[in-house]
Amino acid sequence: MADYLRRRRAESGSGTSAGATRGAPRPAAQSQSPAPATAPGDIRPHRTGAVLYTVCALLLLVGLFMISGLVVALIYDEREAVVGFAVASGIALACALSGFVSFRSYRDAALLTRDGFLVVVLSWLVVCAFGALPYVISGSIPRYPDAFFETMSGFTTTGATLLTDIESLPRSVLFWRSLTQWLGGMGIVVLTVAILPRLGIGGLKLMRTEAPGPTLEKLTPRVAGTAKILWLFYLGLTVMQVALLLAGGLPLYDALTHTFSTIATGGFSPRAASVGAYDSAFVDAVVTVFMLLAAVNFSLYFQVF
Repeated sequence: MADYLRRRRAESGSGTSAGATRGAPRPAAQSQSPAPATAPGDIRPHRTGAVLYTVCALLLLVGLFMISGLVVALIYDEREAVVGFAVASGIALACALSGFVSFRSYRDAALLTRDGFLVVVLSWLVVCAFGALPYVISGSIPRYPDAFFETMSGFTTTGATLLTDIESLPRSVLFWRSLTQWLGGMGIVVLTVAILPRLGIGGLKLMRTEAPGPTLEKLTPRVAGTAKILWLFYLGLTVMQVALLLAGGLPLYDALTHTFSTIATGGFSPRAASVGAYDSAFVDAVVTVFMLLAAVNFSLYFQVF
């Protein structure tokens, strides 16, 4: 009997323990709340800083190229143009350098595809806004909207113009006018990628939104190398055409300005009659051939050579 009671008490105790175990609340699993999704149109501050830093890099290049117009103005003793280019390049360089300082901490941020499109849009607006200053300050195109139109037409290689008496303008201004087409022909964004390898994979996104031709292929493992190859082809065609035009009897100034427009397939000329003013079949043939060569996707040249 005593053994029976001991067994009953043992069974009763184990049942209570098991019941307590079964009835005990289980520890709640740690809930991991998902990270808040970024809205499709949201651009984070560090990417915004990277976008503005890149635009400042483009503006820096434009400011430096303005100095070439200043040199031409000094050569031809065009005093008003000297002041115009000196002030315009100073403003552009000052704004670009201040942007470098302000957004330097964001320079290594990766750019998304939509950021690349934003860089291209902002770059066109910014470089045209500053690129119009030499026209206005020198008095060549007094109204800023007209100067902005002429500059936008140059950088986008559109070729439209508001000017009626082209040959009355200073030579340095007409040189800058043609140079804007040459810079826009390959794309100042591509030039920036070639010079600033720090853009990394973001640079490829920029080039795809800006480089000429139906498609863009990475010709080398590094996107900066691809940009440099494209610009080497561009420079090579430019040098060859200048040499041929010089051989055809054109002065250096005329050879440069017409080459800038030809390689960019834009059409600006410092002469009212364009290349027809030279009455030379050789010049016409050179311009025609190089305009066709410049219209070809440069990736094909890399594959051929």
